[in-house]
Amino acid sequence: MTDETVPSDIPTPRMLSWARNSAIYRLERRMMTEKQLFDAITRKAREKFEDIRAAQLKAVADFAVKFAYDNKVLDDSAYAEISTRSAVRGGKSKRAIARKLTAKGVSSDKVETALAEADDLYAAAIFARKRAFGPFRRVELDEKRKAKELSAFARNGFSFEIGKKIFEMSFEDAEEVILSGRL
Repeated sequence: MTDETVPSDIPTPRMLSWARNSAIYRLERRMMTEKQLFDAITRKAREKFEDIRAAQLKAVADFAVKFAYDNKVLDDSAYAEISTRSAVRGGKSKRAIARKLTAKGVSSDKVETALAEADDLYAAAIFARKRAFGPFRRVELDEKRKAKELSAFARNGFSFEIGKKIFEMSFEDAEEVILSGRL
């Protein structure tokens, strides 16, 4: 075999150019984690380059991630902090936020750092307001309704203590928690 017939594990310049442009395209539209960008580039490169080898595929995705880091458009810590603030304002528990960030490939130390400022009581009050639970309830409370509300808090990652605390608050106290906890 001559050198010309041996397949190379090094990506072609066309592949690298495509990876750079694809990373720019994706990151202009939304924030991504390193894992999300790597997976997206890998998936699309398989479609775009039919005869791409596994080593080339990894090199192309690594190149896109490195390019994004070099241009400071990829930052898992910032992603985790921004996502956490947004999720807390949306009524998500620390547990639910951690689960989602971990699934997106953010490392556990970055997740822990981002969650340090999160307030589960504030998030639970927002959740209760959105679902008309506890102090925001518009209907009469019966045993079935009570079980439904408390189990909804638990399913959404709030501890029993937090759910019970919100459940027993007055409307004014709950509004105070929401107003004092603004991020």
